[in-house]
Amino acid sequence: MAWKDIAKRFCDPRDCLASYVALESAEVLAGVKPANLLSISDRTNSCGRNPYRLWKAWGKQVLDATPLQAHELADRGHSVLVLLYQPEALKNLLLSPAIRAILHREGYADDLCLTGVLDKLTESLAAGVFPHEIGMFLGYPLKDVAGFMGLARIPFTCQGPWKMYGDPRNSLRLAETFRSCRARMATDLACCSSPYECLSGNSYPGRSLFLPHI
Repeated sequence: MAWKDIAKRFCDPRDCLASYVALESAEVLAGVKPANLLSISDRTNSCGRNPYRLWKAWGKQVLDATPLQAHELADRGHSVLVLLYQPEALKNLLLSPAIRAILHREGYADDLCLTGVLDKLTESLAAGVFPHEIGMFLGYPLKDVAGFMGLARIPFTCQGPWKMYGDPRNSLRLAETFRSCRARMATDLACCSSPYECLSGNSYPGRSLFLPHI
């Protein structure tokens, strides 16, 4: 079920935006990803709503009552690139020695902190360089990110939602977990009385804090 179908249920534009954010952050709210990357275009969808304008008007307000935070990585006027993340999950990710080593190689400061990492991502995009290391922050397996960046001699084996390297079985299982979280959220949004019920994260009472997928 696509967001344009869900959005029709919510007349209030803030509720409409809340449903969009809930669907696009389903895996983060479930605790299986630390962050999701959203490219929000200034374009009216078939449901009659423009998510870019909704985000600019009420994005911060919608997130206030959620476990999520947002960082705008780039705003080109016609679209905005937003990292929706769970702060503790990203901080936990930065404790991994392997991830710190890759970030150091890519020019990140030795004294890694979440604010510094987000600022570095923003600076890279402003300079016209896409930071492929962002795959680690999106919860992709480290072997796949390292293989894609050419940091390890791992053969490309499978194209899924991201490029997979080496034995793809764990990566494919992870991709299916991500898909299941999104499908569950779509189902919940289709029958809830308020999208904030889903966006609060209470739909996943047994969720665990994200751990890096090596």
